[in-house]
Amino acid sequence: MMVTELDMQRERSSKAQAQPQPRVFKGAEEFESTRMHSVVALGLWLGAIHFNVALLLVSLFFLPLSKALLVLGLLAILMVIPIDEKSRLGRRVSRYICKHVCNYFPVTLHVEDLQAFHSDRPYVFGYEPHSVLPIGVVALADLTGFMPLPKIKVLASSAIAFLKTRRGFVRIAMEMGHPLVPVFCFGQSRAYKWWKPSGKFFLKFSRAIKFTPIYFWGILGSPLPFRHPMHVVVGRPIELKKNPQPTMEEVIEAHRQFVEALQDLFERHKVQAGYADLQLKIL
Repeated sequence: MMVTELDMQRERSSKAQAQPQPRVFKGAEEFESTRMHSVVALGLWLGAIHFNVALLLVSLFFLPLSKALLVLGLLAILMVIPIDEKSRLGRRVSRYICKHVCNYFPVTLHVEDLQAFHSDRPYVFGYEPHSVLPIGVVALADLTGFMPLPKIKVLASSAIAFLKTRRGFVRIAMEMGHPLVPVFCFGQSRAYKWWKPSGKFFLKFSRAIKFTPIYFWGILGSPLPFRHPMHVVVGRPIELKKNPQPTMEEVIEAHRQFVEALQDLFERHKVQAGYADLQLKIL
């Protein structure tokens, strides 16, 4: 049996395609920005939280009750108004925010195997940790252009320490039959300083509302986050068979695969990201 040169080339090409194709996208190099543009972009994106809280407090303490209720009603209406994803103005503003935020920290995206992703398939990204705000997720936005995937659903748990008890995002991926992708962001926890009350009453209150209210601040007490490089690392997709009604055992098994993949992803990249001594604890 003779092996031609063409066959050998095809074999080498097949092996090359089977190998992971890592890619690195650096926000500082991909996008030009200035300090002013970065501040405006961050103000539009993250400053809205502080603005709404300040508006709420001012209305309650300094306005007559009728006007305060009017402000509260307006905020409630704005919360439920559907967002027009096809709005040209909205996409222009979002694009502006994405590129200048990526340059600000800067945010670097590491994709272990870009060829493993296909633009015609939806994916569920399990993004960790959430930190105060999952700012690094901007690297995965379609308007940023790093990941050419129009159908990304990013789910971030509230705390990496409780990941083993949070399986909702795994169940969603199984019910939809979409691949589950482990993602970890290094450096995100340094973007803000924060404080929260302690005590049994606050703990019970947080559990009752299923949310932990905290106060956080950035540069000079403002919503502007501290500048610390962020490295968002994306692992290979975990294929999941579509199951509209998965059993708890099936969810636990898929969740175990995700946790192991996330831990391996963390260990492979922590030195490169500048966190050689950092330990990932998943409880």
